[in-house]
Amino acid sequence: MISYLLRRIGYALPIMLGVSFLCFMLVHIAPGDPLVSILPADASADLQQQMMKIYGFDKPWPVQFGLWIWRALHGDLGTSIATARPVTQEVFKAVGNTFMIAALATLIGFAFGSLFGFVAGYFRNSWMDRAASFISVIGVSLPHYWLGMVLVIIFSAKLMWLPATGAGPDGSALWKWDVEHIKFLILPAVTMSFIPMGIVARTVRALVADILSQEFVIGLRARGLSEFGVFRHVVKNCAPTALAVMGLQLGYLLGGSILIETVFAWPGTGFLLNQAIFQRDLPLLQGTILVLALFFVALNLLVDVLQTLFDPRIERA
Repeated sequence: MISYLLRRIGYALPIMLGVSFLCFMLVHIAPGDPLVSILPADASADLQQQMMKIYGFDKPWPVQFGLWIWRALHGDLGTSIATARPVTQEVFKAVGNTFMIAALATLIGFAFGSLFGFVAGYFRNSWMDRAASFISVIGVSLPHYWLGMVLVIIFSAKLMWLPATGAGPDGSALWKWDVEHIKFLILPAVTMSFIPMGIVARTVRALVADILSQEFVIGLRARGLSEFGVFRHVVKNCAPTALAVMGLQLGYLLGGSILIETVFAWPGTGFLLNQAIFQRDLPLLQGTILVLALFFVALNLLVDVLQTLFDPRIERA
């Protein structure tokens, strides 16, 4: 296992270098002036050159990339152009906020997706199978920013049960795990959960249908094992794959929540990316993408390890 972990970490290093290079190049070749958010419209050429030198934009791209990677290895992702605050501080605060709704959305989606998937798999070709499959397709197909706005209209504007936007009565900096703050989590987390719910439901449905048709299940029933005992065996065989899907969905939600966080004004990585894009804040944009890519690679490694622990048939030599 140790050799496997070291090998996977070794594979991850060139992946991270490639992601960093693509992130750097795509951000820099985009049109626009990166200093437009801080320079006045009538800024002189001397002032522009001075600011370019301060932020290192006057150097050739290979030099800029090398310096950025070197500083990133030491935990320094630069300084935000728009706010003049350290990018590391901005990104990790946003990652913490996103992780709250992404983890809750993944748990909701995994719970309901597993339920719908098991029901559809156990009662194949029945009305319950069709209903569960229909719900899972709806979950994947609905535009989730539109769903978020509909939920805001219903539960915030009409019923006034839940707050529409923000991350707490006093903002995310003073977050507490109490009822008043958790209310702000519900709508974005439920909206975000529809994606993993549909994917997990379809995955579990296919797994359960396949396992129930295998010979060992027929043998278990022939030996008189109760249906609950058969269910336990099905769960044990489904768990590793379902766990892998859940881990990947958590990784996707950490980096792919930009529209949902914008709708709910939730101060996470998606909201931060949206601001960085419109302000053309290159250090903040690069740092956020790099950190999200690191989290995704780490989650993949964690899922592989957990799969091995849950399924002894998998060998990681």
